[in-house]
Amino acid sequence: MLLPDEPRLVPPTPAVRASFLAGEPADCRADGTSAAWLAPALTDFGAFVARRRGVHVRWGVPTSTFWYVSGGHYLGTLVLRHRLTAPLTEAGGHIGYHVVHPWRRRGHATRMLAAGLDECRRLGLARVLVTCAQDNEPSRRVILANGGAPHGRKRGEDRFWIPLDTPPPPRGNSSAAGKTP
Repeated sequence: MLLPDEPRLVPPTPAVRASFLAGEPADCRADGTSAAWLAPALTDFGAFVARRRGVHVRWGVPTSTFWYVSGGHYLGTLVLRHRLTAPLTEAGGHIGYHVVHPWRRRGHATRMLAAGLDECRRLGLARVLVTCAQDNEPSRRVILANGGAPHGRKRGEDRFWIPLDTPPPPRGNSSAAGKTP
């Protein structure tokens, strides 16, 4: 399947309903996790989307949710925590992200994190902590490609600081946007 547009981060939108409702449950099945959190989306997708737009307090900090989309295609989610608490400094960090299975291994996570770092710059953050499970080599590569500097391991998560006061690393070409899953 060809993507109609260059993927970009946007606030959650009802425009990707069908793709979201196909991608997220498939991810849950593939990962062996519960899809119960999606029940409200199946009942009233518009309300589900509305609850995710804007800034909300989660983990005790202001948090913004973005979806990575191309046209009507939902590719993944990025959650940005505007500041850190002591527990988030150990595990979780400023940014959490995932790309749904059909769109993985096409460079989308690297570009989505880069776009998320741009959002962090807009918030005025000087540096960002991003973490991943110690056995998650693909995520480790994504973080390193975005300028992450290893900063040890806590609670089973590798920690990386990404400075935002320097220009972002080159993003390369976007030829992956037209590839098929």
